[in-house]
Amino acid sequence: MKQIGVGDASIGKLERKYVMDALNKERLSYGPYHQKFEHEFARLHDRKFAMFCNSGTSALQAGLHALKIKYNWKDGDEVIVPALTFVATVNVVIQNGLKPVFVDVDPDFFEIDPAKIEKAISKKTRAIIPVHIGGQPCDMDPILRIAKKHNLKILEDSCETMFAKYKGSPAGSWGEVSCFSTYVAHILITGVGGFATTNDPELAILIKSLFNHGRDSIYLSIDDDKVSDRKTLFNIVSKRFRYEHIGYSYRATELEAAIGYGQLKRYKNMIKKRQKNATYLSKGLKDLDGYLQLPKVRKDTEHVFMFYPIVVKREVDRDNLVNFLEENLIETRYLLPLLNQPVYKKMFGDIESKYPISKHLNHKAFYIGCHMSLGKKELDYVIKKFHEYFEADKI
Repeated sequence: MKQIGVGDASIGKLERKYVMDALNKERLSYGPYHQKFEHEFARLHDRKFAMFCNSGTSALQAGLHALKIKYNWKDGDEVIVPALTFVATVNVVIQNGLKPVFVDVDPDFFEIDPAKIEKAISKKTRAIIPVHIGGQPCDMDPILRIAKKHNLKILEDSCETMFAKYKGSPAGSWGEVSCFSTYVAHILITGVGGFATTNDPELAILIKSLFNHGRDSIYLSIDDDKVSDRKTLFNIVSKRFRYEHIGYSYRATELEAAIGYGQLKRYKNMIKKRQKNATYLSKGLKDLDGYLQLPKVRKDTEHVFMFYPIVVKREVDRDNLVNFLEENLIETRYLLPLLNQPVYKKMFGDIESKYPISKHLNHKAFYIGCHMSLGKKELDYVIKKFHEYFEADKI
């Protein structure tokens, strides 16, 4: 049995065909595959604009930066974030000169608890970043009501969730800006890559500019100066290297876009396989519910299962279980511990106990893979090993 990973790069014939097409045309910078990938991704997520870049983290960084510019936020203004998430969510807040304010998560779905948000709001609060954990959208209705009541902006961190719907609307369709990742262990896989999406044309232009060093939006692609009118051409040429913002180099290549566009053609089957695998694992592990909290799906919500989260119960030693699984070639990850990270303990102090649900999950939760490359043989092996562990009474 080879290692059963938490993620897998499933590259099909169509993706390979598109990559070879891009290479044969010797076009590596922003081009036709970017445009098709962006257009289709935006459509599938009920957005007018989608901007592809080199990572979900970059999308979050530039998306928050664009909001700060447009709404004239000041350094030190506050952004509400969950107390359990991947570090990038909070890093981009700090890197934009803003202050993260933590809110605990709920124990069943591991996402920001709407009932606790208002207590964290101050006169300096400017935005909320709901994080759609592991393939399932947050409970967005109360979050949107709170944001509207307090005139706050929403930046959706949907890096772990694509296509999944909440009450009929897809993840990423609610925020002023929403961000996604196409990293190798995520839903759509391009190796590296990410999206920032929006319905606001001003924010779209700002984000695209920030991806390109803060360049004047008149020239963001090598095709933008392919015009016949002499006056227009001179205007573009004179501004091609004019920079309006302190930006970044967050561009992706046509190769990543070609892979992503190919993956979009079969995303429904990929999602269906993930959901089928998660259901199979839950059925096989159900008799261990005295030891394990298995994943739940919120009412009126879809779950696309980027991974399969588990929380150990009672006196079960998570680390012993994780080590046993790793020794048996089942790869694991802790469930996004944040406030106990060394860098944040140095920055904010030992504040983990202020967020009891997140603290509990930091010490009791982990996840395994349920991706589309896993078949019945691998899933049965995983189920068998869990049972072996608890039958040996290794709690």
